[in-house]
Amino acid sequence: MSCKDRHPCFPSFCFLFLFFIIFLPIGLAGCSDKKDGAHSGEAVPVTVMTVKPRDIPIDIEFIGTTESSHQVEIRSRVEGFLEKITYEEGGKVKAGQTMFQIDQRPFEASLQQAMGVLAQQQAKLVTAEATLKRVRPLAEKNAVSKKDLDDAIGDEKTARAAVLSAEGSVQDARLKLSYATIKSPIDGFAGRSKKQEGSYVSTGQESLLTYVAKIDPIWIDFSVSENENLKLEDRTARGTFRMPKDSNFDVEVNLSDGSVFPYKGRLNYADPSYSSETGTYQVRAEIRNPVNSPKALRPGQFVRVHLQGGVRPNGILIPRTAVTQGAKGHFVWLAGSDGKAELRVVEIGDWQENDVFIDSGLAEGDRVILDNLIKMSQDVPVRISDVPVSAGGKVSGVDQELPVSPADK
Repeated sequence: MSCKDRHPCFPSFCFLFLFFIIFLPIGLAGCSDKKDGAHSGEAVPVTVMTVKPRDIPIDIEFIGTTESSHQVEIRSRVEGFLEKITYEEGGKVKAGQTMFQIDQRPFEASLQQAMGVLAQQQAKLVTAEATLKRVRPLAEKNAVSKKDLDDAIGDEKTARAAVLSAEGSVQDARLKLSYATIKSPIDGFAGRSKKQEGSYVSTGQESLLTYVAKIDPIWIDFSVSENENLKLEDRTARGTFRMPKDSNFDVEVNLSDGSVFPYKGRLNYADPSYSSETGTYQVRAEIRNPVNSPKALRPGQFVRVHLQGGVRPNGILIPRTAVTQGAKGHFVWLAGSDGKAELRVVEIGDWQENDVFIDSGLAEGDRVILDNLIKMSQDVPVRISDVPVSAGGKVSGVDQELPVSPADK
């Protein structure tokens, strides 16, 4: 049997075979032409910024709490019944203003008794001095015995000592009488009264009546960790951070609603040692806080503390969205002088909000592509437009995640 007899469709099969042999290379060539034209099509529109190193102000942020710059506990120094409360709880008080009045009558009586004793001792002293004055000349003439002279001298000294003791009792009674009127030692705001009128006031642990807090100026306490401090010292040593001229930062405060407090302050204390429990040391700032200000701070508030005045010399700051994280690290896309995209690996530093510092990988004049990054690949043609250098420059010192390239997800 012939091949033709075994395969009735042999002519059709031969025809299809010849068709693929002839036309398949032509089709593949057409696909190749399309692929080769991918990079020769319309350029991708992009926005770029030109890198220009400059001295960039550094803002270091912490969370702090406000504290009275002078808070005094108002305590009773004497025991007695509380007769009057003469201040407004929560209101402003002046130095020397009466706040509490303890019943004075027992202390007035004690003072009167002490003054009576003093008068008696003073009378005895007068008698003793007169006796000694008479006896001394007689003793010189041997008209009286030596013992009479010694007794007169001893009586005079005893009477004088008794007067001193009585004077001390009078002074003590006067002090206790004055302690019955309790006054504020400072200007400030007074807290709630711990005692009510008519209650018995004692000394010791139960003597606390209230407190007065001075809030102008006000203190702001915050903690600096060992890692943050070491990082700052390292940057200063490497020249990537420069301290303020007088080595003291300006302090700006942000309130809980995000608004900026209208007055700035300065640091006035730093703990010389770290806490063994938290690994931090305490720092304190002092800031003006007029009590008539509509946003006057009160002790116990949480605020954001910004230390200003430091500078990063010749810093490069770009928008955070221009940096992509790949399998081998962070990189940016540059618009080359030939109008094509170029990938550049960079090392990032600190960032704040929408900007990030570039520690290495970029130089002055580089043009960083800011948008359409998902369409970028090596040597893709781009059509560019320049924008001003980023206006950012605040650095918090806290590391955050950066965008991940779609190819690495």
